[in-house]
Amino acid sequence: MTKKMQQEFVFLGERIKLARLRRKLTVQQVCERAGIESLYLLDIESGSASKSIGTYAVVLRVLGLERDIYKIASDDILGRKLQDIELLK
Repeated sequence: MTKKMQQEFVFLGERIKLARLRRKLTVQQVCERAGIESLYLLDIESGSASKSIGTYAVVLRVLGLERDIYKIASDDILGRKLQDIELLK
């Protein structure tokens, strides 16, 4: 994994942690609702890339942010540019 990618996971973890804190939820509360261990959530909040996207999705659901998962790759600028190049040939 590249350093930039790891930084992106750290940024994602920070946003998840801030969302939890804004809702005044403890680690234990989120873990109970998500059905995960506290160390697992702490790994997510610290930006661990080794956790499954399914677990990230469950934590987002607990925080009321489940629709954010649909934003992943929703604005595929590079893909559209590549497609446009092919269409112009």
